[in-house]
Amino acid sequence: MILLNLLFLNLGGSEVMLILVVVLLFFGSKNIPNLARGLGKGMREFREATDGIKREIEKSAEPVTEEMKKASQQVQQQINDHKAANQ
Repeated sequence: MILLNLLFLNLGGSEVMLILVVVLLFFGSKNIPNLARGLGKGMREFREATDGIKREIEKSAEPVTEEMKKASQQVQQQINDHKAANQ
């Protein structure tokens, strides 16, 4: 995923290597796993939060969706009744 984002920014292989070296020098080899772990946890929490919001929106829209389905079925039934009466 990170490489796809880097490709999107039109970074070549040498630029990616330079960024990795700078990160290694800046954070050190011992801190990089902890940094990656924290980043992963943050991404997971963000995804869970967005999924929760999505579920809430779908849950609140459910009654409206059901009413729309019922109205659509009634209109379809009226159309079918009208067609049957005209034949």
